[in-house]
Parts: sequence; structure tokens; C-alpha cells
Amino acid sequence: MQTAVFPFYTLWRTPFLFDTIIVQIIIICLVTAATFIIILPGIRGKLRTFWLVRMLTSLYIGAVIIAVNFTRDWEVGTINTTTVYKSFSNSMVNASIGLWIGLRGVNITLAGNPVNQLNETINYNERFSWESRIQYDIDYREGLERGLPSPVLYVAEKFISNSPCRLHHQYCLSTYYSSAIMWAAFCSWILSNVLFCMPFLVYGIYMLFVTAVCIIVSLVSFATVRQAPECNIHFGNTVLHTTFGLSFWLSFATGLLCLIISIILLTIHMTRPNVVRRLFSFKDNDDLCNKTHKEEDSSTEDNKTDTVSQML
Repeated sequence: MQTAVFPFYTLWRTPFLFDTIIVQIIIICLVTAATFIIILPGIRGKLRTFWLVRMLTSLYIGAVIIAVNFTRDWEVGTINTTTVYKSFSNSMVNASIGLWIGLRGVNITLAGNPVNQLNETINYNERFSWESRIQYDIDYREGLERGLPSPVLYVAEKFISNSPCRLHHQYCLSTYYSSAIMWAAFCSWILSNVLFCMPFLVYGIYMLFVTAVCIIVSLVSFATVRQAPECNIHFGNTVLHTTFGLSFWLSFATGLLCLIISIILLTIHMTRPNVVRRLFSFKDNDDLCNKTHKEEDSSTEDNKTDTVSQML
């Protein structure tokens, strides 16, 4: 009888620590915020503090909108259980199994308790992408060929396209529209900032309101995945349940912030429009325009007086 040979990774694998795209976004935002703080003393007027708060708030909104498109914690779930480590083996391990769902794919983690068991380091974080219709199945097939641990493959199997759970279609559809609407929110956020720098403040307020609506609609689109048929992920007597994660609630807080700010600014604009223009540093421009009109009127009156005197 031939001795059974189990697949192993040929090279030492570094476990997932952080997403480099998120780090790049954080660094860019921190550098931009530091730049605003450095140039703050060069801004004249009593509203320099309001200007800084407005810039930092707008920067926070834009950073959240971009970052949540790449995060992996829109929906999360973890359990601690004892389960089979490899296929066709009776070896059991005590491990923590995690499911991390984002807009671009799903991460499945397996961490041993303790990490070193069965003369191996059990610390896995595998990503399965659904950016295209068949990409997830390709990643799953590659995982089978590389010999991933049985718990990772068992969870990943629930999301393949031909799974009886039918989670693949529901998640791909909901995350696709959520990501698209979130990018629409980013575009409206850019337009609102451009309009706030021009004497069209009311349109900037409208675009900020559109940003809030897009974020909330994106969250609703992702939440529709809860309407999918329930497919429990069992590990013995325990079930892996998922809940909305940090990215979902952070997006909800950001959308609510945009909605509150836009409603407050719109209310002030309808009652006291001069206050809004003063807050956004357009008071001096109005005074300059009024002064110019007065000078033109006075020069016109002087010309009329000179003409009348010459006629006399």
C-alpha cells in the first residue's frame, strides 16, 4: 500500500499583516493634513480655525470613501473550534477561524491556538477575489492545487459559483453595486469641494447631500446580501456567524456626517445666506463688488455733472 503524501507549501509563507493600499491612503491623508496645519498661520482672518476644521473634515470624508473600497471588514465573523487540519487525515487542531468579507473579495484566516501545532506554524490568511465573475473559482482551484488546510477550503467552498448555498451570486452582485455607488459618492465629494471654492455654495451643499445619499444607498445595497438563503458554516457543534464590520459602520457614520452637515448648511443658507458666505470667506469678494459698483455709480454721476456744466 502506497504511503499517503499530504501537500505542503514549498516556501515559507508570510502571514497577512495589513493591506498596503490602505497604508498608502493613510499616509497620503496624513501628509495632506500636516500640510493644512503648516499653512494655517499664513491664513488671515478670524475664521482660520473653521477653515482648518472644514479641510480636515472634508479630507476625512474623502479618505473613508476611498479606503472602504479596499478594506476587507465589511462583514466579519470568527469562531474558536477544534477541527480537522488536513484532508484525508485524522489530525485535529485547536484554531481560530475567521471570515472577512469586503467589496473586492473574501479573506479566510486560520490561526492555531497556539500557533505551533503538529510541528507546523498554523497561521494562514487566504484571499479569494470576486472582481470578475470567474476569478473566485480560479482562486479556489489554485487553493486546491496548493493544498490549503481543510477549514480554509471548507469555508471558501461555500462561496464558489456552483455551491448550493448560492452565496457567490448574491455577494458579487451586492458588492459590485456597493463599490460602484461608493465611487459615485467620491465623485460627488470632489464636486462639492470644487463648488465650495467658488461662489456657488448652494450647489456645493447639494453635492454634499448627494454624497451622503450615495454612501447610504451603497450600504443598503451591501445589506441586501442578508436576504440571501441562510447557509450555515458548521465546525462540529459551532456555527460561524457574521456581522457587519468596522468598514460598514465607518461608512454609515461618514454618510450620516455628510447628511447632517449638508442639512445644517442648507438651513442656514435658506435663512441667513450671508452667514454661509462669510463662513466660506466670500465676504470680502462681496464687499469688493459692492465697492466697485459704488465707484462706477459715482463716476457716472460725476460724468453727468460735468456734461451738464459744459452744456450750461
